[in-house]
Amino acid sequence: MSSSTRVSLALLAGVVFGVSATLTHSVFAEKQLPAETLPLKDLQTFVEILNRVKSDYVEPVKDETLLENAVRGMLSGLDPHSSYLDKEEYKELNASTTGKFGGLGIEVQLKDGLVKVVSPIDDTPAAKAGVKAGDLIVKIDDTPVKGLTLQDAVSKMRGDPGTKIVLTLVRENAPAPLVLELKRDYIKVASVRGRSIEPGYGYIRISQFTATTGKNLSEELAKLKKAGELKGLVLDLRNNPGGLLTAAVDVSDEFLNKGAIVSIKGRDADSTREFDASVGDALEGKPLVVLVNGGSASAAEIVAGALQDQKRGVLIGSKTFGKGSVQTILPLNNDSAIKITTARYYTPSGRSIQAEGIVPDVTIQPFKVSKLDPSEFGEGVHEADLKGRLDNPNAKREETKTKDGKSDEKTKEGDKAKDKDAKKEEPINVADLPVNDYELYEALTLLKGLSITQNR
Repeated sequence: MSSSTRVSLALLAGVVFGVSATLTHSVFAEKQLPAETLPLKDLQTFVEILNRVKSDYVEPVKDETLLENAVRGMLSGLDPHSSYLDKEEYKELNASTTGKFGGLGIEVQLKDGLVKVVSPIDDTPAAKAGVKAGDLIVKIDDTPVKGLTLQDAVSKMRGDPGTKIVLTLVRENAPAPLVLELKRDYIKVASVRGRSIEPGYGYIRISQFTATTGKNLSEELAKLKKAGELKGLVLDLRNNPGGLLTAAVDVSDEFLNKGAIVSIKGRDADSTREFDASVGDALEGKPLVVLVNGGSASAAEIVAGALQDQKRGVLIGSKTFGKGSVQTILPLNNDSAIKITTARYYTPSGRSIQAEGIVPDVTIQPFKVSKLDPSEFGEGVHEADLKGRLDNPNAKREETKTKDGKSDEKTKEGDKAKDKDAKKEEPINVADLPVNDYELYEALTLLKGLSITQNR
């Protein structure tokens, strides 16, 4: 490998058949491998097994296939995130950093012989079909997943856009397995989307961290500020499987004015780095509430950990996925690559979240909320509705008394203009939030409370 070869850090919660990957733009110098004595006896055993398989297996197998399977087994035996990437897999991995790729848009890992969903990606076939974080995939079309390697399972779920696939899922607390039909597609993920929840309160959703996420976040914040005074922001990182380390640093830096963001520590100096915030807080100290859940992994946990440790944001939701390791992508001469774990990352306070996750400041367990009839709990009738009620002495009636009535017309025109602007902004329907997204409703309630307290 030449000294100019790019070696990228990966923050990957699992294998994405899509493929949604997590790479940085870091470049490390070529390292000299230590001149250690090879275990000759073990190598002889390996060669003996190789020859036995070639001569005695029920069907002939090519040498290339045997050696590739041996490499895959060696790497997958290290941890769930180290793996061998053939030419096609490596190509898809590189393409995914642009946020455009083909597949189902779902990130998975192997658990107890089954494929577990880490997170579906927004607006993809998987998300639209109802796949959820934590689902176990037990069958792909007519093939049981038990006994397959993760790579075999992923290969079966790949295919040409437009082709159909049937997944059988087991979901916690579901009375029976779920059978979902999905159609593969080219997936272009808008990693950042923003809108207003209420006047003065913004909402930004980051679905994954790609090369342009930091820039897109700045643009969305600018739009929210242009619409009016921004009193606070909800940052939604739920079901975000991760992405570029550099993107996670950029997003954290957007809200931090100083201090550490994340550090990565490996076995040697080449795999040890620290990232610090630059001067400038895009929200200028306004309240920030961060939504997380069990599908928030890797790079999303870097952002959540940095904002929590720096006391810049309040985390709300459920415990995160817990991936605190860093992978390095090492290209090989045959256009393939290996992805190998080289370091752990640590939050500003020095804590590792590996296999632990981040516990939010305010924990909310997901559950369903339904509307009640207002008449059942005394809503709908107020003092102002009673006949013969007393008037409020502080009430002021704004009655325009003009001869031609033009003032009234101006007021009506002004109201119409305000209504037009409100429709253009397309705020979230807050009245339906408790039913449609209870976690977001609680995040907004907390955000408004923080804003009121800060202003006082």
